[in-house]
Amino acid sequence: MNLKTGIDIIEVNRIQENIEKYGEKFLNRIYTNNEINYCESKKTQKFQSYAGRFAAKEAVFKALSEFLDNKFEIEWKDIEVINDKNGRPSVNFYGILTEIITLKNNIDVSISHIKDIAIASAIIKWDN
Repeated sequence: MNLKTGIDIIEVNRIQENIEKYGEKFLNRIYTNNEINYCESKKTQKFQSYAGRFAAKEAVFKALSEFLDNKFEIEWKDIEVINDKNGRPSVNFYGILTEIITLKNNIDVSISHIKDIAIASAIIKWDN
């Protein structure tokens, strides 16, 4: 079995400032409609949720980077972080990633946040 990992940490206020400054332009560049709906449903913790998803996308990207020929082909919304009915995060792929990555069921994502900081990790498992 092979493993690749990625991790990212971000200050919540960086995401909040970008959302407040650029609004929908920023949101629609980074997040899918499903992600926006989820984060907005969190009301007072929505910025922590946005930051957590941002960190998760970065963590997944870092874990996947070895599989990519050109990292500039990937858009933020090609990685979508969703939650199952129990709140466990998982990943959907779109765009060029659907052609490159067939590891969806082999990616574990974990997100955590507090008032000021969000962190996420991703682990990819596959057999040769």
